Amino acid sequence: MSRIGKLPIDVPAGVTITVDSDVVTVKGPKGQLTVPHLSDVTVALEGTQAIVTRKDDEFIAKAQHGLQRALLNNAVIGVTKGYEKKLEVNGVGYRVNGGGQKIEMLLGFSHPVNYEAQAGVSLAVDKMTITVSGIDKQAVGQTAAEIRSIKKPEPYKGKGIKYADEVLRHKAGKAGK
Repeated sequence: MSRIGKLPIDVPAGVTITVDSDVVTVKGPKGQLTVPHLSDVTVALEGTQAIVTRKDDEFIAKAQHGLQRALLNNAVIGVTKGYEKKLEVNGVGYRVNGGGQKIEMLLGFSHPVNYEAQAGVSLAVDKMTITVSGIDKQAVGQTAAEIRSIKKPEPYKGKGIKYADEVLRHKAGKAGK
C-alpha cells in the first residue's frame, strides 16, 4: 500500500469535491480547481474525508495511487489557504517594479525585463522581494521558477534572484599572491 495514497484527505467545511469519470472538481472559498481523475484509482467521499483507493495491484495502479492523492490534497489546500512563494532580488542597481500580473525588473542587462504571470497567479512586489501567490501549486511553482531563471544567483557574490529560503554556497574568489 502506498504510504501517501492510503492517508485520507480531510475536506474542510466550505469545500466541495465532485468526482466525474475524467476529472475531479474541487470548489472552495478561494476558487475552483480541476484535477485529472486517473484511470486505475477511485476517489470516494466518506463524510468529511476523501479516500483514494486503487483498483488492483498492477504497477501503474500503485504509481497512480499516491499521485492522485497528492494532486487532490494540493487542490484542497489551494482552494482553502492558497500557495505562496517568495523570491529575493540581490544586487547593486537591481530594481523591481509593478505588481498584479506584470512586473518590470532591472537586473543589470542593457534593457529592463518585463514578466507577465499566467492566469490565476498574482505577483506582489515589496522593495526587493517578489511574492508569487495563487491557488494552483504547480502554477505558482512554475511562475517562481521562470522568474528565478531570468537571473540566477551567481556563486561569488550571490547577485541575482533567489528563493527566500534558498541557501547559496559561495565560492572563494581569486587567490592572491
